[in-house]
Amino acid sequence: MGLNNPTKSFSSFPFFLIPLMIIFFLTNTATSKNTTIPVNVGLVLDMNGEDGKIALSCINMSLSDFYNSNSHYKTRLLLNTRNSKGDVVAAAAAALDLLNNVQVQAILGPEKSMQTNFIIQLGNKSQVPILSFSATSPSLTSIRSSYFFRGSLNDSSQVGAITAIIKAFGWREAVPIYVDNQYGEEMIPSLTDALQAIDTRVPYRSVISPLATDDQIEKELYKLFTMQTRVFILHMLPSLGSRIFEKANEIGLMNKGCVWIMTEGMTNLLRTLEPSVIDSMQGVIGVRPYVPKTKAFENFRVRWKRKFLQENPSLFDVELNILGLFAYDATRALAVAVEKAGITSFGFDKTNVSSNATDLEAFGISRNGPKLLQALSSTRFKGLTGDYVFVDGQLQSSAFEIINVNNGARGVGFWTPEKGLTLKLRSNSTTKSKLRPIIWPGDSTSDPKGWEIPTNKRKLRIGVPVTKGFSDFVKVTIDPNTRESASVTGYSIAVFKAVIEELPYAVAYDFVPYAQPDGTSSGSYNDLMYQVFRGKFDAVVGDTTILANRSKFVEFTLPYTESGVSMIVPIKDNKKKNAWVFLQPLTLDLWVTSGCFFIFSGFVVWVLEHRVNEDFRGPAQHQVGTSFWFSFSTMVFSHRERVISNLARFVMIVWYFVVLILTQSYTASLSSLLTVQQLQPTITDFQMLIKSGDNVGYRKDSFVFGILKQLGFDEKKLIAYSSPEECDELFQKGSAGGGIAAAFDEIPYTKPFIGQYCSKYTLIERTFETAGFGFVSSQNFSLSIPAFPLHSPLVPEVSRAILNVTEGNKMKEIEDEWFKKRASCPDASNAGSSHSLGLNSFRGLFLIAGTAATSALIIFLAVFVCEHRNVLKRSDPRSSLLSRIRILLEIFASRDLSAHNFRDKRGVQVHSTGVTEASPHTGYSPNPSSDSQHTDSNFSFFGEHGSPSTESGDPNPNLHGHP
Repeated sequence: MGLNNPTKSFSSFPFFLIPLMIIFFLTNTATSKNTTIPVNVGLVLDMNGEDGKIALSCINMSLSDFYNSNSHYKTRLLLNTRNSKGDVVAAAAAALDLLNNVQVQAILGPEKSMQTNFIIQLGNKSQVPILSFSATSPSLTSIRSSYFFRGSLNDSSQVGAITAIIKAFGWREAVPIYVDNQYGEEMIPSLTDALQAIDTRVPYRSVISPLATDDQIEKELYKLFTMQTRVFILHMLPSLGSRIFEKANEIGLMNKGCVWIMTEGMTNLLRTLEPSVIDSMQGVIGVRPYVPKTKAFENFRVRWKRKFLQENPSLFDVELNILGLFAYDATRALAVAVEKAGITSFGFDKTNVSSNATDLEAFGISRNGPKLLQALSSTRFKGLTGDYVFVDGQLQSSAFEIINVNNGARGVGFWTPEKGLTLKLRSNSTTKSKLRPIIWPGDSTSDPKGWEIPTNKRKLRIGVPVTKGFSDFVKVTIDPNTRESASVTGYSIAVFKAVIEELPYAVAYDFVPYAQPDGTSSGSYNDLMYQVFRGKFDAVVGDTTILANRSKFVEFTLPYTESGVSMIVPIKDNKKKNAWVFLQPLTLDLWVTSGCFFIFSGFVVWVLEHRVNEDFRGPAQHQVGTSFWFSFSTMVFSHRERVISNLARFVMIVWYFVVLILTQSYTASLSSLLTVQQLQPTITDFQMLIKSGDNVGYRKDSFVFGILKQLGFDEKKLIAYSSPEECDELFQKGSAGGGIAAAFDEIPYTKPFIGQYCSKYTLIERTFETAGFGFVSSQNFSLSIPAFPLHSPLVPEVSRAILNVTEGNKMKEIEDEWFKKRASCPDASNAGSSHSLGLNSFRGLFLIAGTAATSALIIFLAVFVCEHRNVLKRSDPRSSLLSRIRILLEIFASRDLSAHNFRDKRGVQVHSTGVTEASPHTGYSPNPSSDSQHTDSNFSFFGEHGSPSTESGDPNPNLHGHP
């Protein structure tokens, strides 16, 4: 027994097998790497067209790039290409072949929306996803097929960008020009709805056949040239659109003032147009899907150009377009979805069909359809066109680029659904100022207003009413020889001419009176405006009131007069004065406040003068009477009492000023009440007229007649007048004499009437509202002011012109010219008006007087207490506070012999008093002789103890000495 020899064992190993093992390993590895699953997918393209060749090249490059970067994927798309030849039937036949014979798992294409429409139905029935990268028709969304995926943008997605541009520049009308086929027609409903949402009208739709001749195109463009709208939205492919631009440039529709907006169908293919076409498109705005200019995009574009030229050497001038980019991303999306779905088994489950079934019934249902559907719906990646994601089978647009054709395409901004128009994608601004400067047609840098005066301009026939009596507004002078109008003047005519001058363009017009050959009116105002509706007149200018029923068939401008209907009534002087009229100048609160201040001022003066002035001393009733007398006599400055204290003099100076203002104001107000006429209306409410059954007047042919009937007036009680003079005559007769008690008319008429008869009549506040006077135009006439249709872009221009006139000095000049003769007469409604004076008018005066009196009283009390503080200190400590106050009051009740007016008497009074024994309670002399000489016995605060021994209040009588 022994161990094996390792050296011997190793030397016996068959080394000749090692090369064979290496070869076997490498062979197995290569075989495992080549184990991929081919997945048949269909591709339906027009191989004869340029776009089909571009798409095919991009699809092949997409598959190559995708699998080179994802070599570990198990699935490989195997393209089965069919030529649709640009025909709907051929495309359908190609799809049927792919489903029946090849059993493809998905179909890419076709190019056209009409071809895609039928193929979608096939895919839905067979549960085979249809992924189109070029079908843009909005109608495809309504098919409701879950197996249809749109890998391009819906044409309607660009509507938001177009309307945002129109809204930013304030254009009120736009005309779509589109091709007469499915591509052109299907976007128009969403476009018109979006324009209507921003209050932009579509007055006309220009539909051009794809087979139209140059003459037909020119004829249609001339029709547009004769209209006022100059904003055009072009929706068609370059083959027809290029001819439109060349003809528009020839006839002058590319001049200054015009606006052209292209949809992405032409904007994406600008590089394919001839230089001559580009020259005719200068100033055009276009929208197109925004493609980020990334390094991956630039790299692909260079590689694609090289590869395409190798495959198609005859197409050397072809450029990569958006269709090719969408085809590239759609192919990648399908490759990702197939790998994600994990397809391992193929084939279709056959349905129960008869032996003689057609090809449309013979194909089965894909086994992998639901898996692939789910995978496609959840596919997300960043492709060449941006973020690639499906929502309900539709590719979501991220942004649109706004370009301006100016020797090529120049980017001027962007639009996104979230931010709107913006200069940069990260900007939050949505205003037109954030767009880069735009060069408009005609090399203009100023923003076009979007409309022009039509080339078929003719003189407008302006109808004017013919009335008698109220000639201040409209006056028509008829030539007796020719029976034609010699002149049309008046306030309304002057305003109209001023508005026309404010417009930024010239308007030719003729005034045509609405009259019979003999010069009389041809009808009412409603009849006149109905003639506008019938087309006899282009507009009406005059004193025409804006009413709801009239606005149903005519268009009104903004009003240029004050609105409303007022009642005119006679006025009378309220000469009957009552016995208490003297109290009316002041309100009750002012009377009460004045009385309180009289009493308060008298009290303050009494306090300040009591110790130093003999006029304010004596028995209590005498002092009270003196205070009241002194205070109230200041009203007429008849008081005889002298004021000695400086504080009292200060109070009285302020009080005299207050009294002077009060008396003068009272006198002026009372004089007005007693002497000036108190003009009052005889009637204050129209209900009084209805109850009393009085006659009421109205202007002839006025709509007021109908309103009065609605208010409840008896038609028999309504009397028409034709002139201010006739109205005045009816008022003079009175209702009982066959005249009127009141008249109703519009404010523009009532004010001149009241100005003429201001001493007789007045206005009662508006009975009801109207919209004022305005110019009238037809709804279906497309010329300039004042004739314009509903929602016409001229409406803001005219409205702005009317506002400029009414708010400026021009309106004042017109009013002075026609109504200045009325201005010299004062407004009767305000004549003799008088109001009682209230407390608010004198609040400041009373505040000053109260502050002065209170301050003086506080100063006096402070000085008095300070001077006699020793009395409080020397009094009995056991005495109460009330006792000490009684001491001060007793001192206050005595004379102040230190005052200068008592100095001559002070020595005698002290000598006669002598020195007596002090009271045990107060320390003062109880000598009654002192009380009789120096205090008022009826105003003593001490009762049985008497008063101090000195008038100065000093507790030590020896300080005064003897003579």
